Amino acid sequence: MTLGVQNNYYQREVVPTDTAARRTKREEKTFAQKLSANEVSDVEQTKEMTPEEELEAFKKEFYQELSQITTHATVSNAAVNVTEAAFKRMKDDPEYKQQVLSWIKHDLGASYGSRNASVMLTVGETLEQCRGDAWPVSADSEFGIRSKDSFYKSSNERKERQKELLEKYLQKRQAAKQIQQDKLEREAETQRINKEYLKRQDAARAYDNQVLSQKSEP
Repeated sequence: MTLGVQNNYYQREVVPTDTAARRTKREEKTFAQKLSANEVSDVEQTKEMTPEEELEAFKKEFYQELSQITTHATVSNAAVNVTEAAFKRMKDDPEYKQQVLSWIKHDLGASYGSRNASVMLTVGETLEQCRGDAWPVSADSEFGIRSKDSFYKSSNERKERQKELLEKYLQKRQAAKQIQQDKLEREAETQRINKEYLKRQDAARAYDNQVLSQKSEP
């Protein structure tokens, strides 16, 4: 995907001449100040991104794409190093970027045998300069040193922790919903009991009134 820079414009509200003519000097001054501020804003909005800003935006986009790659179950830890020359090549050459992404998806999605592995991929300016290294998780110290300043890192431990946090959140939400449901049921039961009590009270008063009425008859 080619990173495009889009200029933003907006149309200012045109003040009718007869309305502007009726403004006081103070209002005209305020209007002029606002108009000047809008013109400055126009310049800022239509200003093109610098090459450095374009490259930084591309890096963020590329990072998001890496975060969506699914790793194989045998890949416990993954890291991707990208040289500055590789970033510039991928930004200017979308086809190369797709080739790199395909290679990364293949290597991180591949099985590394029956043992879990830590995989580090290095992206160069050409496919020939791209390389992959893998270590068993028992040699994580080597992976940790080599991947310390990697552009992108991922680990099953972090994924499991995120999964655990999500499960706890869902459990708490379910518990909160159950508490709310229990509260509503208790309130409904309380209302039912109150209605039954009021009915009995009404019936008792009606009975007492009837008895008194019968006794008062000659």
